[in-house]
Amino acid sequence: MEFETVAAIIAEQFGVDAEDITEDTDILEDLNATSMDAVELIVAIESATDIAIPDEAVDNIHTVGDVVAYLREHASEEE
Repeated sequence: MEFETVAAIIAEQFGVDAEDITEDTDILEDLNATSMDAVELIVAIESATDIAIPDEAVDNIHTVGDVVAYLREHASEEE
């Protein structure tokens, strides 16, 4: 999963410029996301990638880089 794809999804979900998103962007703090926003983001990412992200994994995802790393790690499992 490419960073640019995740950044585009996040930009759409939060109404921000994708170029302002980095791998260090904290989803809750930097994007001022509520827990409901985070859930909606995970659903959007799962829909776009066909990779399920279980709740226990979500608890360890804090930055955009965490999302990208999780997707890259699990992309081959879904194929």
